[in-house]
Amino acid sequence: MKIAQEGLKREVGVWGLSANIVNIIVGAGIFVLPAIVAEIMGTQAVIAYLFCGFLIALVMLCFAEAGSKVTHSGGGYAYIETAFGPYPGFLAAIFLLMGSIFSDAAVSNALVEILGLVFPVFKNQYIRVLTLFVIFAGLATLNVVGVKQGIGLVKINTVAKLIPLLLLVTIGWKDVQLANLYWESAPTIQQFGEASLILFFAFQGGDAGLTIGGEIKNPQKTVPKAIFIGISFVLLLYILIQLVSQGVLGNELTNFKEAPLAETARIVFGPVGFTLLFVGAGISMFGMLSGQILNLPRVFFRLAVDGVIPIAKLASIHHKFKTPYVSILLYAGLGFTIASLGGFRQLAVIASASILLVYFGVSLSVIKLRKIKPSAPLEFKIPFGYTVPILSALIILYFLSNLSGFEIWGTLIFTGILSAIYFFIQYFQKKKPNQNV
Repeated sequence: MKIAQEGLKREVGVWGLSANIVNIIVGAGIFVLPAIVAEIMGTQAVIAYLFCGFLIALVMLCFAEAGSKVTHSGGGYAYIETAFGPYPGFLAAIFLLMGSIFSDAAVSNALVEILGLVFPVFKNQYIRVLTLFVIFAGLATLNVVGVKQGIGLVKINTVAKLIPLLLLVTIGWKDVQLANLYWESAPTIQQFGEASLILFFAFQGGDAGLTIGGEIKNPQKTVPKAIFIGISFVLLLYILIQLVSQGVLGNELTNFKEAPLAETARIVFGPVGFTLLFVGAGISMFGMLSGQILNLPRVFFRLAVDGVIPIAKLASIHHKFKTPYVSILLYAGLGFTIASLGGFRQLAVIASASILLVYFGVSLSVIKLRKIKPSAPLEFKIPFGYTVPILSALIILYFLSNLSGFEIWGTLIFTGILSAIYFFIQYFQKKKPNQNV
């Protein structure tokens, strides 16, 4: 078992980790989500939120138990690799990284597009690329300096993005018309499944906050507490946002798919409200990027530590700052490169399917870890036996079954390519010593 000391500083406590989870989950999507869900479910949208909140809670319970047993960096990859070995761990890591990097590319481009609406100079191709470089280079530098500084920025971003949303859901009730919230009819199973699938993607991402496992204080207690606080807060916030936007705009909500919350704020606060939520969307995108560049490089780092990828330099820790600086620079560099080429939105669904596969692996890893790592007194253990991890795995398979044939084949082909790369690396590593004899 490779649970070795990594040489990283444990600086992140309950509130820092909770903010990290909330910051990543509450991304740019919440600023358009209400209109999309209302179009599918109408006034019954809250049912889908509650159901999806229940589903993500099951998944995150699995992350909580696995995270209390496997306390080093890597998040979902580390749990799967510890439970099932390097090959499943390699697949999980690449799926996780692929989904995150392409998501970062899309979000960073959207952030520059927002700047371009206010300052047309950002629409220039050269200025766009330069701005993307400044964003990725700046966040990478901050996170190289220290996880304490990185998590500090995450806390600031989390508060900054939440202020306009919290103002909207508290003050916005004065303009809510209860008639806009009455249920006129029950949603069909198809509508319910479609809305839940979209919402699942909106709730995902909190697991990325656990990839800094090697830098969490007292992880056996901190991880489950932070997950409970983070997921509960996000679920309550999402429901309140949906109710206020639906209650204020009524049937008109679906006419504002690009900026439903900004339009709601315009009615609640006047023109300044539209600007407030518009700026809030930009802060939310930047906050999501800061969280990703804090968390995901730790996956590269752990892959190198475990020898899953033969690039020892990625396991390097800065002699002064005690951070995995090479992995941070690589992740930010890949994000900048892909963002410069375009948003790659056409790969978003396959990337999301990849994240679901990681979640599936983590659910199964809970069962395996219980067998190979008996619970210690301080470790968190999900109650009701194997009910939660099995139910979580079955629900994820249900979500995956809703993918189109093209998306399923795309995921299978990509998995095949990754498998070939992995076994080629293993063959090369085994053969290399023989050549030196």
